[in-house]
Amino acid sequence: MKKELSAKDVTGSLKISRYAYGVFLLLVIYQLVNSDIENATINLGIALIFDPFDQNVAWKDRPLYQRIWLLAHVGLTFAGFLYLVLN
Repeated sequence: MKKELSAKDVTGSLKISRYAYGVFLLLVIYQLVNSDIENATINLGIALIFDPFDQNVAWKDRPLYQRIWLLAHVGLTFAGFLYLVLN
């Protein structure tokens, strides 16, 4: 039997995702302050798992600022990996 998500379940899930995303970003900032670029880059990539926006909205239907934010996040992650590879 398939269970459908209620509005309450989606809202709770969104709050948890935003909290986890924020925690990972704080961890990245802490690691950058301590010059741990390798782990900061890894955690920046892991933070993308926790999409801080509504995950039920298709990519094409998301507002422009959300798409820019997520693409900038991916770009920073790739830049970090490129820095680690070339350094």
